[in-house]
Amino acid sequence: MVGVLGMRRHLWIRALLGLIPLLGLIGCSSGNEVVPLEVQLIRAGQDVAARPRGKAPERPALRRTDLDPLEGSFMEVTLEREERLAYLFVNDQRQDDSPGRIMIWRSEDNVTMTTRNGMLIATRGLGGDILSSTVQVQGNLPGPATGGEHTQVIRALDNGKVRLTMACDLTDLGPETIEIVERKHATRHLQQRCSGTDGSIINDYWVDYGNGLVMQSRQWAGPQIGYMRFRRLTY
Repeated sequence: MVGVLGMRRHLWIRALLGLIPLLGLIGCSSGNEVVPLEVQLIRAGQDVAARPRGKAPERPALRRTDLDPLEGSFMEVTLEREERLAYLFVNDQRQDDSPGRIMIWRSEDNVTMTTRNGMLIATRGLGGDILSSTVQVQGNLPGPATGGEHTQVIRALDNGKVRLTMACDLTDLGPETIEIVERKHATRHLQQRCSGTDGSIINDYWVDYGNGLVMQSRQWAGPQIGYMRFRRLTY
């Protein structure tokens, strides 16, 4: 039996997925053809993981009036190298023995992304996934707390694992007001520069300490996935 919370979450997802035709993620239809909800779910969930077959279509801007009716936390995720996006909802959250709050974000086809205080620590279902990460956090403060070692364990061929270790410096680039779907947020822009034997990366975080959230970020998800962009739509 589906619980009340499960039913409510399904309604939130269904409401959000009603935006998909506006965003051009499900392709074109002719006449008054209606794309079944099941097809929308599959296509929307696979969009992050899908490999492109040409340039992604232009997308009309998302509007705050589209988001205001939604309940719960939703995040927009863009796979940068392909400019493909999807919407994820919070599937679970918990604390473990390490500092910080873990949140598991999930798409409808079970692609998941796990964050600790807004920092990406694991992915599943994308290929070349991050199996685990160590990040520098302090309590429940959002974003990286200091520089230091940043380690990722990446899925390799034949279910093998590759451990990538980098040394990172953290710079506070100062206050910055960002806008996410017609809503402005006063944030601080933190930039994390990491280097190792295999090269260097840059992660950017726009942190709202008032609400304790990373509102926007650009994070490296390993050599196969590349950079991903994250925006908190609702919370």
